[in-house]
Amino acid sequence: MGKRKRETANKIKEARKSESFAKLRNIPSSPRKMRLVADMVRGVEVFKALGLLHFSTKHAATDVEKLLKSAISNWEQKNGRKAESGELYIKTIHVDCAPMLKRLRPAPQGRGYRIRKRSNHVTIYLDTINND
Repeated sequence: MGKRKRETANKIKEARKSESFAKLRNIPSSPRKMRLVADMVRGVEVFKALGLLHFSTKHAATDVEKLLKSAISNWEQKNGRKAESGELYIKTIHVDCAPMLKRLRPAPQGRGYRIRKRSNHVTIYLDTINND
């Protein structure tokens, strides 16, 4: 690796030192339902987001809550200290489509209706507030 590439790689590494991420893959719910929950917590401080998710009536909120706890744990592992209230926020959260399971349901007159069982992937990035 050349000197310029190494310096650039070190700069990127230092920039990513304060942010951490977690992924949850193949969640058996539709991406549309998951995006409703993701929009609810985007850009919010993490402990406030945990409260929002815990008391939300949406089923997808439990999966996002689990993912957020994992991302907080990843940040704590990376930085070697506990996260404090007001320190971390959800920088980005995005929901992508996962492969669909295609099934057939019996329909009248010998036909079959297609059922598409959707699933999704969720990725969440955390960052410290004082970096803004």
